[in-house]
Amino acid sequence: MSKKRVLIITSELSPYLESSDFAELLNKLSVKTFDAGMEIRVIMPRFGTINERRHRLHEVVRLSGINVVVDKEDHPLLIKVASLPNARLQVYFMDNEDFFKRKFVYRDAEEQFYNDNTERMIFFAKSSLEIVKKFGWPPDIIHCHGWMTTLVPMFLKTAYKKEPVFAQSKTVFTAQQKQFEEKLSDDMFKMVLNSVPIKDKDLEPYGNDYDGLNYGACKYADVVIHGQSMLNDNIINDFKSNKTKKVVPYNTEWSEDISSLFEVYQTLAVD
Repeated sequence: MSKKRVLIITSELSPYLESSDFAELLNKLSVKTFDAGMEIRVIMPRFGTINERRHRLHEVVRLSGINVVVDKEDHPLLIKVASLPNARLQVYFMDNEDFFKRKFVYRDAEEQFYNDNTERMIFFAKSSLEIVKKFGWPPDIIHCHGWMTTLVPMFLKTAYKKEPVFAQSKTVFTAQQKQFEEKLSDDMFKMVLNSVPIKDKDLEPYGNDYDGLNYGACKYADVVIHGQSMLNDNIINDFKSNKTKKVVPYNTEWSEDISSLFEVYQTLAVD
């Protein structure tokens, strides 16, 4: 039997970027998954706050050079890679000078929400899937974490549905409590439609604010993890375990024991 393959697409991972407690949990989960004999790869943005020298990032020339269309415009994608310090697994960083080469993550020096965060989100979500196609590495499980990954579950069920590399992929999404109050671009839906071949109805579950992004991702994901105790009421009430969707409730013991999170992977691996 071939090893099961797990892909984690995340906007944070310890030690590279820690914006919530889940950065460390994902680190532990990645190591546990690797130690259990599964193949695992992690994809995240190469934010400008990540020190390339300290973390030993280097460009993967054979994978770089892709152009990713966002709102009808081509944006070059550079791929960088590093080995997670406490495990022999690789973390791939999606990089673009216009979107990520800045000194801050989501806000500028004056704490203003970047006005291109919509394009950055679309670029990261789309480039993550494009690079997996280039890998030719079909994942059995795709775990999406962070608001910048919220479009990925929908992309997989629509624009990328017929891609052979994703034919057997099942998606997991971590829902978190609100991390920003602002709204993304008013024409976010138009931007998405100009970036991938989908229909208006595919975007109906989404909104252009934090809760709307999370709700849409939960709607499309096969498994929803309630990553924190304080979640939007609609997510708590509308997404409960049933025959079509598994929901993992928040567990206060995750910081000490991530077994229940790893069980999600184990269960999906044998389904």
